[in-house]
Amino acid sequence: MSEIPAKATESTDPSGGARSQAAGDAAADATRRATTGGAGLRDIGLGDAPGGDAMWQSSPPGSIYDYIKVASFSIGPDGLVDQWSLRAEQLFGIPAEHAVGMDPIEAFIDSDLREQGQRKMAEILDGREWTGVVPFRMPETADGECGREGLAEVYVMPTRTEEGEKAAVCIVVDVRTLRSIETDLAASQAIFGQSPFGFLLIDPDLRVRRANQRFASLFGGSPDDHRGKGVHDYLPRPEAERVAATLRRVLDTGDSITDMHVTGFLPGSDERRHWSINLYRVHSGSGRPIGIAWLGTDITARRAAAREAASARRNLALLNEAGARIGNSLDLETTARELLDVVVPGFCDLATVDLYQGLLAGDETPPGLADGSAELRRVAFASAVSDAPFTGSGPPVSVGAVHHFPFNSPCADALRTARTQLIPAEEGGLVQSTLAVPMVAHDTVVGLAQFARTKGSEPFGDRDRDLAVELAARAAVCIDNARLYRREHERALILQRSLLPPGDPVASGLDIACRYLPGNSSADRPSEVGGDWFDVIELPGHRTALVVGDVMGRGLRAAVAMGELRSAVRTLALLDLEPAEVLSALDEIARGLGAPGGVQQATRAARRPREADLSEVYLATCVYAVYDSVTRRCTFANAGHLPPVLVEPGEDALMLDVPPGMPLGVGGEPFEEVEVELPEGALLALYTDGLVESRDHPLDEGLQAFVGALTDPTRPLEDVCDHVLNTLDTHHGEDDIALLMARVQGLPADSVGDWTLPREPRSVGRAREYARGQLLTWDLEPLVDTTELLVSELVTNALRYGEGDIRLRLLLDRTLVCEVWDSGLVQPRRRRARDTDEGGRGLQLVGLLSAAWGSRRTPRGKTVWFELPLPDGETGLADPAEALLSLF
Repeated sequence: MSEIPAKATESTDPSGGARSQAAGDAAADATRRATTGGAGLRDIGLGDAPGGDAMWQSSPPGSIYDYIKVASFSIGPDGLVDQWSLRAEQLFGIPAEHAVGMDPIEAFIDSDLREQGQRKMAEILDGREWTGVVPFRMPETADGECGREGLAEVYVMPTRTEEGEKAAVCIVVDVRTLRSIETDLAASQAIFGQSPFGFLLIDPDLRVRRANQRFASLFGGSPDDHRGKGVHDYLPRPEAERVAATLRRVLDTGDSITDMHVTGFLPGSDERRHWSINLYRVHSGSGRPIGIAWLGTDITARRAAAREAASARRNLALLNEAGARIGNSLDLETTARELLDVVVPGFCDLATVDLYQGLLAGDETPPGLADGSAELRRVAFASAVSDAPFTGSGPPVSVGAVHHFPFNSPCADALRTARTQLIPAEEGGLVQSTLAVPMVAHDTVVGLAQFARTKGSEPFGDRDRDLAVELAARAAVCIDNARLYRREHERALILQRSLLPPGDPVASGLDIACRYLPGNSSADRPSEVGGDWFDVIELPGHRTALVVGDVMGRGLRAAVAMGELRSAVRTLALLDLEPAEVLSALDEIARGLGAPGGVQQATRAARRPREADLSEVYLATCVYAVYDSVTRRCTFANAGHLPPVLVEPGEDALMLDVPPGMPLGVGGEPFEEVEVELPEGALLALYTDGLVESRDHPLDEGLQAFVGALTDPTRPLEDVCDHVLNTLDTHHGEDDIALLMARVQGLPADSVGDWTLPREPRSVGRAREYARGQLLTWDLEPLVDTTELLVSELVTNALRYGEGDIRLRLLLDRTLVCEVWDSGLVQPRRRRARDTDEGGRGLQLVGLLSAAWGSRRTPRGKTVWFELPLPDGETGLADPAEALLSLF
């Protein structure tokens, strides 16, 4: 160890040179500043330096000396330690009882430096001060381990004992600890001063002890200007109270706070700012809490970005919800309500939908007037504010009311230009702002949607405007689709109803009641009519054809096919064909419906192997029955339809065993006939599958329920029909329902006259006599002359052109029917006689005098018939004489 002069500026450092000199100066300077309580404490933020008389006050535990490790001991005149402080025990790790009496040179200095140390000790005891940096090592422990090495700055001051002997007091500072404090202080200054975040040190009184430049640049002034301020100087009162309570909790518990969001304003700005604050408690070297560190960063931009992202997610969720909820129904009003269910309260607080009145009325072109002031109807309204009235665009309008917007109003402008308009708030009103959004579908404005937010809500932005336009456009497309479907449905329904029997059908010998229910709207199926139909056709001889059918499919196509088949049935029925023959002819017609060339083209195509185009295949089921009111016998033929149900008086209902043939349009299979005698008062029911089958009820279950519902056939037929529809599940709306019920009321025996005539000329006169007598019995004297003349003509034709015996039958019901039967197969044919012909005018005379006439084949020949209306005082009878003269 080199010699160190007794000057504060001189030192000897084994590690060398100027660095030891600088370290010693810095340590001594720091020691002096610490000892005198100068500005050093203030610089590191741990306390203010006392001034004036207060500099003689003692420092509390936890002062700067806890950090720099300052110790003291004294050396007696003999050069040995005679006093050893507690801090010396902590620094060197040697208790006082061991240290007192030790030679410090021998105990702490290496052997190669002891000689120089002894000389310095002699100089010190000679009364000289000395300051220097001395390397030392701890004495060996009791276990023989070498003590740690260290570097100490020593300040030796001469003293005298009571006896006047020279001694010394030594103050020792751990240099390595001091250098560490200097490094930490420099790092702390760099972090505190250069941090991009606002940094505060807050004392236990919750006052700012120190602020960095970043904080001062935000809130104004220099860092020193913020000393002594509290949180109430920076934040609004409610927020300041919350932050102050949090600071006290951190100071009391020591629990750190991470990412606490604080809201406030910068000086001179009205913009709301947001900060993320981290708080933790700061301790002294002895562990005593001395304050709170505040680290804050401005997250206003991040919060705005988060709000934008949340708004985008909300908008996307609204669009997804709109796609799932809007348009599930093909009803205009329901679709409008679905739009409001989506936007209230997720997008706005109040909303309305107005549609053009012309669109709701079914006009082909719905927009109305071009100036935006056409009549509209408010179809939907929704409110999230206790059903508050919507007054954003004028006086309140109730749902269902028809109104119009003034020409200069923003709503009329939105309708006129098809552009969204922002309507400002009214003074003293509840609404903050309103968006008037035109509902545009396929370049056509169909209505107006208004979205309003109340005061206190976030105002509408550009994203909100775009979202409102998208939502309104989606709803508009759905509303336009609903309009088109409604129009198609109404047209198909009108067509279908026009093809069904008008009014209540009337038949001879039958009491008729019928019901037709079109399919209703459903969520997964368009509101379309089906191909169900029924018909009641009067046939000659007081017979009646009962028909029920069902074209497979739905919509206008099925309704048109049903109309064609129904017309064909009526035409075939007038030919008086047998039921099986009628169905066979219908089968050919059904196959021809899907072929461009009709029946013949379909027949030719059927002979060629090809794949069928299912879109052009028309299939239908049908049951055709012919009822004879004289014999009360009914002949059935079935083409894949459900069996008829018969209820006899006093018996349970039963399904008739009618062989189900192939559906119409399949072809290749003949149809069978079944003849059933119906007792008087029996009830016959024909129906379609919509009555007995649905998704929730299988066919067998529905048939059993239908049979079980027909328990009292004696009730009026209208009541029976209503009872059946109320008992069964007829509100599923999946298919049309057709129900035709007939109660048997046979022709009474006294209303029938039946005679058999031999094949001889005298039979003509007998036929006239039989007819005259029967008509007089029925009190139909006005018809006697006409009937005698026409009977004479028909019996004469039977004698001349027919075969076998002749049968004459008169039937009285709503009209008078005369039938002449024979075994000949040749059908009479009416022709126009020339002026020079002597004959050939008999059938012309029959056509002139009768209301209707014709002929039909029978199993054993043919029947020629004519019909006369009953005299009722309104219908005049043709004069036979004038009819005869008109032939010439």
